[in-house]
Amino acid sequence: MKWTDTLIIAETLYDKFPDIDPKTIRFTDLYQWVLDLDGFDDEPNKCGEKILEAIQLAWMDEAE
Repeated sequence: MKWTDTLIIAETLYDKFPDIDPKTIRFTDLYQWVLDLDGFDDEPNKCGEKILEAIQLAWMDEAE
């Protein structure tokens, strides 16, 4: 997975953290959780706030 795979990342996070409300997550936590995902292989410095926001929004959609 790369940072641009926001939907796949969101689905993976939803499966890994089913009891977490994605609306309550701090971006610092989200950033680390993505880096820690199995199969995630991208440069940590390629991520910005817009990418984290896109992941969070996709996760919110997945949770609904």
